[in-house]
Parts: sequence; C-alpha cells; structure tokens
Amino acid sequence: MTLLKSWDRVLADVQSRTEYQNYVTAWESKIRSMLTFDLNRDRFGAQDGPLANIPFAVKDNIAVRDFNLTCGSRILENLVSPYTATAVERLQAAGARVVGKTNLDEFGMGSSTDNSALAQTNNPWNVNAVPGGSSGGSAAAVAAGLVPFALGSDTGGSVRQPAAFCGCFGLKPTYGTVSRFGLVAYASSLEVIGVLSRGVDTLETVYDIIAGRDDRDQSSVARPQNSPARGTARVGILRQIAELSPAIDAAYRETIEKVKSLGVEIVEIDIPALEYVVPAYYTIATAEASANLARYTGIRYGHRTSDDSSMEQMVAASRNEGFGDEVKLRILLGTYVLRSGFQDQYYIRAQKIRTAIRNGFDAAFGQVDLMLTPVFPTQAFLRGEGELTPFQQKLADKFTAAANLAGIPALTVPIGVTDGLPTAMQLLAPDFAEHRMFDFARRMGVDMAAMTPDGFDEGWRK
Repeated sequence: MTLLKSWDRVLADVQSRTEYQNYVTAWESKIRSMLTFDLNRDRFGAQDGPLANIPFAVKDNIAVRDFNLTCGSRILENLVSPYTATAVERLQAAGARVVGKTNLDEFGMGSSTDNSALAQTNNPWNVNAVPGGSSGGSAAAVAAGLVPFALGSDTGGSVRQPAAFCGCFGLKPTYGTVSRFGLVAYASSLEVIGVLSRGVDTLETVYDIIAGRDDRDQSSVARPQNSPARGTARVGILRQIAELSPAIDAAYRETIEKVKSLGVEIVEIDIPALEYVVPAYYTIATAEASANLARYTGIRYGHRTSDDSSMEQMVAASRNEGFGDEVKLRILLGTYVLRSGFQDQYYIRAQKIRTAIRNGFDAAFGQVDLMLTPVFPTQAFLRGEGELTPFQQKLADKFTAAANLAGIPALTVPIGVTDGLPTAMQLLAPDFAEHRMFDFARRMGVDMAAMTPDGFDEGWRK
C-alpha cells in the first residue's frame, strides 16, 4: 500500500538526521510529561520505503536494540535490550523510526496500566481515567496525536481494550502471522504483537509490513497466498449479551442498526463455551506465566537483591523485591494449577474449553463473515474507590480473551464519544481475514475528526 498523503508534510520536514533529532528534542518534554517514553535519538529507520521517516512508539515489552526493555517492572528497570524484535526490524526496514517506548501493566498483566511499577499513564480524554491495559501507553500516545501508530501486545485484549478506552483502532492479528521474536514472553500460546492507530489505512499498511513467517519464531506462520475473501454480507451477533453499561449498550445497538443500514444481514449466533472464557483464559495464562517468569532470578540479568546469604535467599528476595503484587498473584495461581494432581482438574480442563471455544467460532464463521461484539462492558473507568476492582476487570475480559483462546483476528473500531469518553466495538474474523475487517471498518465510516481529545496535537506532522 502507498503512504497516506496526509503524511507528506512529515516527508518534507524530516528529511535529514539532524532535522529528525531536532524534532525529537522539541517533543521530548511533552512526550515525557504524558507517558513514560524512553527516547533514543540514535535509532533511525531507512531513508526510503512505504513508511519513510514516520515515527512510531513501541510497548516496553517489545525489544528495540539500545532502548530499555523494562516490561513496566522493577526487576528489569535498568535492562537495555541487546537486540530488536522482528516486527520492529521490518518497520525500520520500511523507513519507520522508533521514537520511544511506552508504559504498560507489569509484564502485560492488567487492564488499566496502573500495574506499572515505574510510572502512571493517564487517558488523554480524562486524566482521572485509566487508558486501559496492558498496552495503555501505546493507546494514549496514538490517541493524543504523539505518533501515528504504535505497537502493543495482546494476550487477552491488551491492544483492543486500551484502543477502545482511548478512541483509536486496535488490531489483534491471527496468532502466528506476526512474529513474537523480541516480545517478552508472558503467555506464549495466547499473546501476539498488535497495532494501534487512528486510521484503518495506517493499520493495514503496518500490518502488511510486519506480518509473515520468521525463522526465529517457530510459532510464526506464512499467510496463505489465497487469503479469505474481503467482502462482508453477513455479520453475527451473540444472541444474549448482558451486563453492559448504558453507554456501551446504546453504542452496541446503534452499531447493529448502522450495520443493517449498510445492507448487511445480521445473524444471531450461539457459542455456549463463551460462558467459560474468563476461567479458561486465566487458568492457561497464569500457568504459562509461571513458567515464563521463572527465568527472572537476579542471577544473569535484572534486579538482584543485596541479601545474598544463600543462593535460595538471593533468588527469593530478588523476585520479591522486583515483582509487583499482580505478577506475584498470577505466578502463584499458575504454579497452583500446574501442580501434580491439579493439572487434570484445572489446566487440562481449561485446554478442552479452549478447543470448544475454537470449534464454536469455526461453526459461527460457517454462517457469517464477521462477528460484532462489545470490546469491554464499560467505557474507560476512573481510578479510585467505587470503580472496577481488579477482579471485576478480569471478569470483563470475556469479549476480548475469546479471540486469543481461539487464535482468530479481532479489531477494535471506535464508534463515538459519550459523556466525554470514547465508545468502541469489536469485529472478529476467521483466520487470516484481517483485510476483511479492515474493509468493513472503512464501510462503517468512523468519523475520526470527532475522536480527538482536548489537547490533541499531531506534533509529528509539523
């Protein structure tokens, strides 16, 4: 695809290394005041290509050489990455330029970005509201106009939910189509690198660049030469959806009517196994997290305690000091469900539910081209008492985590603004049908001019 014409000013204004450094310097104070960017002026993309000189941000659990790789955790607070993730390399080869790393819930574990051990990220629409998580920093950067797109990771909705909270598009690709090489492992069978942007064209351009087989990631796959057809004639909706906030319920109903107005047939779908999405997801995710995070011992890299009276005490103290409460909770849960005698009762049963969910989607896509659901039961919630508890946040992952369990692609589409905060819906598609979602999102005709928070300023264009 060709570069969006609206980026011509960037190409005209940022043609040399010196000019690019001046651009970064001018924006450093504003970026740092809003997010936890780690700027490095020595990382530049190619001088030509479909994204030549376009700046982008990277979630801080995705490796970029010579940038910090903190994962929002004290245990990796001072780690500098010695290599670059495949997805980032491909964007740099296309000319795009990394301008910074973005804040996240520690190791991607959370729905608010408030679980970061290093900084607080606010929602550009309301600084008292969370930006969502775990890719909240990337969503906030895009929504505020600081960068045209950003990379995030999505394990159970961590790209799509913050995109919904901040009013931008968020893509979770088909599992395996984007290499996970360079993505710090949390739940390896669920997580993917995703993209956030303010426009579908940008999203599609970036996805086409980063997708493809990678020999360094054995879970990666090549997209089939004959991709699924792009057209959409029938859209499925779940027969029963309860527990939506008034704003999201109204937005969902309005979206259904808009889809009908496009001449698309609405088909009600039943997937009984979706009732068990949350327990299955958290059983599998925490089990994999307990194994993946066992590598952080303070011996080879990362935080090491001063208490080295014994090897066992040093490792235990380093992990206790370096990990936050949410990470410790998930490691404990994962270790529990993997214990001898408990695997059949919890982990194996969760995997069977996962298969049932996948089979349910396969059956659904035999009837419809796409499915439409809410992203999250509420809009962005405020910090403090009376808002969603951590447990309620986990229960609310039911709409997004299903796509990760099934491995299918999903896309957050901004819908509008209610009471000063964005609303959004989710499109789900069969494997490798990302472009079908892109095309349908264009047909929905989102007015992104209305999706701009106060203070929105695309400084990268100047």
